[in-house]
Amino acid sequence: MLESRLRTPTRFGEQLMRGACWGAALAVVAVFGWLLIDVLGRGARLLSWPLLLEPSRDAGRAGGLAGVLVATLLLLLVCLVVALPLGIGTAVYLSELAPDGSSFRRLVRRSLDLLASVPSIIFGLFGMVVFCRLLGMGYSILAGGLTLACMVLPLLVQTSYAGLRAVPVSQRRAAAALGLSRITTLRSVVLPAARRSIVVGTMLASARALAETAALIFTSGYVSRMPRSLFDAGRSLSVHIYDLALHVPGGEDRAHASACVLLLLLLAINGTAHALARSGGSR
Repeated sequence: MLESRLRTPTRFGEQLMRGACWGAALAVVAVFGWLLIDVLGRGARLLSWPLLLEPSRDAGRAGGLAGVLVATLLLLLVCLVVALPLGIGTAVYLSELAPDGSSFRRLVRRSLDLLASVPSIIFGLFGMVVFCRLLGMGYSILAGGLTLACMVLPLLVQTSYAGLRAVPVSQRRAAAALGLSRITTLRSVVLPAARRSIVVGTMLASARALAETAALIFTSGYVSRMPRSLFDAGRSLSVHIYDLALHVPGGEDRAHASACVLLLLLLAINGTAHALARSGGSR
């Protein structure tokens, strides 16, 4: 009798908690579906090859996204070229080289935590002062890409660090028993075993960089023409959407079409990252 009285509230609490979790999950799916339907419903009808291949005209009301897409890809390229060595190198230091109790290791971890919590607009102001003015790059793709690299570093370090720490200690000991040096073990055993986490982190960082707007307004500029070098100003796809939606009368339809392109890119990148994560976890 006493046990039945104790179990009834417990079962009711479990059902209530399960229902709340289901409701939260459905709310997330509903918000995403609403966003997807709104963007695709208003912009999908304008999707075409000319939209992707023609240059922008009339402040974005006509023409296509050729210059904007090239600038976006160049910004992403600069970002990854700079962030990947720094991110993977820092993750290797934290995972393999730094003593657990060292003060410098704690300083690096706290610096990464602070970088991850800094708003993107602060990164934009930092990039404008340091890269655009102090280093004389001006409003350019190079300045914007370097600013993005600073932003995605915490994500790259954390995902790479998690992948390196997931490699079993037995593999390191087996390599040491074979007489391999620490650097050889890292290059031939640890990094290949953690490559899926590194690839997933790279793709997630790419998605973060593609979706960034605030930091690029202050660093890469508004120009929508085709960039000729990394020192030219360039408008990213996210900045193009922002400008069309707020500053160009009659540009709402083009903004939604550009948002469709960006959303499809982000879905492709995130889908690839999840596929790699699943394939890596199944082994």
